[in-house]
Formats: sequence, C-alpha cells, structure tokens
Amino acid sequence: MGKINAADIIANSKFNRFHFGLLAWCFFIILFDGYDLVVYGTAVPVLIKEWGLDTVQAGAMGSYGLFGMMFGAIFFGILADRIGRKKVTVISLFLFSFFTLLCGFATNPTSFSIYRVLAGLGLGGIMPNIIALLTDYSPKKMRSMAVSIVLCGYSVGGMLAPILGIVIMPTLGWESIFWFAGIPLLFLPLIYKKLPESAVFLARTGRKEELFKNLQKVDPTFTYQGNEQLDVGQEDESKVPVVGLFKEKRALSTVMFWVAFFSCLLMVYGLNTWLPKLMIEAGYGLNSSLGFLVTLQGGAIVGTIIIAKLCDKYGSKKMLVPMYASGAVALTLLGLGGSTLYIYVLVAIAGAATIGAQNIVQAYVSQYYPPYIRSTALGMASGIGRMGGMMGPLLGGFLLSITLPIEMNFIIFAIPGLIAAIALWIVPDKRSYLSVVRESREKEDKIDSPLKEVVE
Repeated sequence: MGKINAADIIANSKFNRFHFGLLAWCFFIILFDGYDLVVYGTAVPVLIKEWGLDTVQAGAMGSYGLFGMMFGAIFFGILADRIGRKKVTVISLFLFSFFTLLCGFATNPTSFSIYRVLAGLGLGGIMPNIIALLTDYSPKKMRSMAVSIVLCGYSVGGMLAPILGIVIMPTLGWESIFWFAGIPLLFLPLIYKKLPESAVFLARTGRKEELFKNLQKVDPTFTYQGNEQLDVGQEDESKVPVVGLFKEKRALSTVMFWVAFFSCLLMVYGLNTWLPKLMIEAGYGLNSSLGFLVTLQGGAIVGTIIIAKLCDKYGSKKMLVPMYASGAVALTLLGLGGSTLYIYVLVAIAGAATIGAQNIVQAYVSQYYPPYIRSTALGMASGIGRMGGMMGPLLGGFLLSITLPIEMNFIIFAIPGLIAAIALWIVPDKRSYLSVVRESREKEDKIDSPLKEVVE
C-alpha cells in the first residue's frame, strides 16, 4: 500500500489550468474586497455634506466596518481551520456583498453604520481564507507571486471605487457606488462549485477521493488506486488553534507579525479614507483628489508584482523591511508639497509601500506557518491589524479636526511605517514547513531502522 504526501505533490507541481482557475476566482473575490476598502473614502466627502457630519463622526463611521472586520478575521480564520476554508469563504462573501449593497439604501448615519459593521464581518473572513487556500494549492516556486497577483485584485477594486465615483456619482448619487458591491451575490453558486476545499482539511476529515481528484488536477501525471495511505504531516494537537501560533519558538514571530499588521493597516485605512480630504485641504479639487486615490492603488499593484517576484527569489523579509521604510519616507515628503507630477510619484510609492507591502506580508505569513494553522495565523494577524485599521480613520478625522499643518498629518501617518519595518526586521528567519516535515521523517526513519534490523 503506497503513501501519498499531498503537500509534496502540490509543491512540486507546475502551473496549469487548475491553478489559473483558482487564481481567477480568488482575484475576483479579492477585487470586491478591495472595492469595499475604498468605497467609503470615495463617498465620504459627499456624505459629510449630505448628512452634516463633522470629520470625527465621519472617521468613526469609517471605523465601524473595521470593527466588524476585526471580529470577522479572528472568528472566521479560526473557524475555517475547523470546518473548511471553502465554506467560510462563501459565507464571508455573502455577508460583505449583501450588507455593502444595503449601505446604498441607508437613509441616515445609524443604519449605514450598522450595515458597515455586518459587512465588515464578512470582509474580515475573506482575506485570510483566500490567501490560505491559494497557498495550499500553489506550486512552491511561485507561492508569493500567486498570492501577490490575487492581492493585486485588492488594488484593482480600490481603483475601481474612485473611478466609478468620478463617472457615476455625479448623476446617480453616492448610493450607486455601494450597489455595485452586490455583484458577487450573482456568482455565489458558481464560486461554491469551482473553489476546491483545502487539501489539509480533506485529508484530516478522511475525504480521500475528493483530495485525490484535486491532486490529479494539480498534477495530471498523478495516479491513484483508492487504497493509498495519506501522509498528512504535522497535525494540530491543541483544541485551541491559537495556541499553535506560540509553539515551536513562534511566539516572537507571531507578536512581531501582529505589530506589523497593526501598523500597516493603520496607514492603509487612514490613507484610503482621508487621502481625498487631505488633498482637498491642500488645495486640490474633488476629482483631482480622487485621482490621487487611483494613483495610490496603481502604485500598490505595480509594487506588489515587482516585489513579489523578488520575494520568491531573495526572501520576503529582505524585501519587506526596506519597503515599509520607503513608505514612511514617501509619506513624509508628501506632506512637504511640490509639483503635481512629483506628488503623484510620491503617492504611487506610498501605495506600493503600504497597500503593496500589506499584500506581500500576507503571502509571507501564509508560508511562515504550517498548513494546519495557516488560516488561524492569517486570521489572528488580520484581526489584530484591523485594530490599527480602525484607528486610521479615527486618527485622520481627529487630526483634521484640530487643523494641524498639512505636513504634520502626513508625518504622523508615516511613523507606523517605521514601526512595521522594525517589527519585521526582528522576525526570525524560518525554514519552510516542508523542510521541517522532511527532517521529521528522516529522524523517524533513523529511529525505525535499528528496530527493523532487530525484527529481521
């Protein structure tokens, strides 16, 4: 009776039609996740006028969705390692699409805020599970690139929101850009059919036939008779998955990842909510300010793709530390002003070093932890990060309310970039999960060999 190791088969596979389909569906889902990230920042200048909000109230409304995302990321991240990533992804997609759609029908700040909290629960659950699922099935040589390509959908969606704001908001109103977020609801049945379940979950629950069919799609040369044993590798022995994040000398890494996520998401959500308003304060019109928001997302896309390629070659940590630091420098210079072209370049660099860096650090985390706690690791880091994300809109609203010099606003938002760079620099280098598993097998073989000789 043969023994099959799914992790080895997937790691050594070549990119094919199955991988492309998974990549496309994940990109589609993350696109709307990114759209929701920026849609509120697109509408907030209009909402301030229409509902008579001050900047602190508007900042609080922007944070309500992040409050839901914090709990959604933690709850759904842990749940997915128990009931499967596919189910949790579909549940999360329904929640954020349906309630963001309802935001377009809100008639007052209270109902709008409630819908944002409920949508946030789903948004929090999407990212950890999409990244974990994609990492589960991607060839080893292109895992960072595959995750980063999908996370570019985040920035494409982020660009789409202000573009639609410029094109349709003047005629159809701010409500129209929230209605657009309901499109994924039409694709839910197809997404549930096409997305594969995690290989680790299928192995753990004894669904060998389904796993073998998925492995044949991953590697068409793979064959099976149906009676093979599965080598599932390391299993989670704890009833509380979070405990696994601190085992095997992972405590320092876990805490530093949380600090990096917190700091980076504070910058990301602060900028996406308040960049148009900050640029208006600096003397630009609404459409020009929304153009800066598009540039921010465009910089994130270019930065993500370029740095992801370098991460696969040189390692994620070596790329991410200087990337975070360069974001802090760009934001500081942004507050000092300059020519329009110069400002656009700085905004693009800031996008690459904040949103782009956040995309890549998630790919890094997904490979740093073993598969059986991958969703938990990403969910917890994202949940902690959302606390920083909640502070971003609040901080921006507070800074605008006390009318600091414009350059001070940007400098304050730059400080978390330095903190994130330092946190990732402290993270110890980690061998891949597969190498740890192989070493464990070799040790077992060495122990078994003398026993076999005795028996013989």
